[in-house]
Amino acid sequence: MTRIDFHLNVSDHLLYTCRLIRKAYGSGLKIVCYSTRPEVLENLDKLLWTFSEEDFLPHVVTGHPGVADTPIVLTDKADDIAHYDLLINLDEQWPPFFARFERLVEIVGTDEDNKALARQRYKFYKERGYPLNTFDRANS
Repeated sequence: MTRIDFHLNVSDHLLYTCRLIRKAYGSGLKIVCYSTRPEVLENLDKLLWTFSEEDFLPHVVTGHPGVADTPIVLTDKADDIAHYDLLINLDEQWPPFFARFERLVEIVGTDEDNKALARQRYKFYKERGYPLNTFDRANS
């Protein structure tokens, strides 16, 4: 069953996502970042190339021929995604394919609209019996 972690009070979603990706990739995990908003994936793609001068984070956007061989995939769908360990949700809704992953990370911002949407996702997962963890990142 997928373990779901909510990271709360994140001030910069994309920068925080890059840090999560770096840590997970360093642990040998295969990672998918999901959003139905193209601008989110485009901005994350750009940021991953410039995020760290010391770390190379090999990634592609779905549709790229190297998807099957790349440990970090940015996607708006699950059609061409093989087995990956970690799903990072950057969307406002729950990803319909999340149960295929060992772990899901939900990143929750500081504004009330974002928190309200996250509460809906939390309720959705809880009602279905998924193990939930919360981490307050207000001071990190």
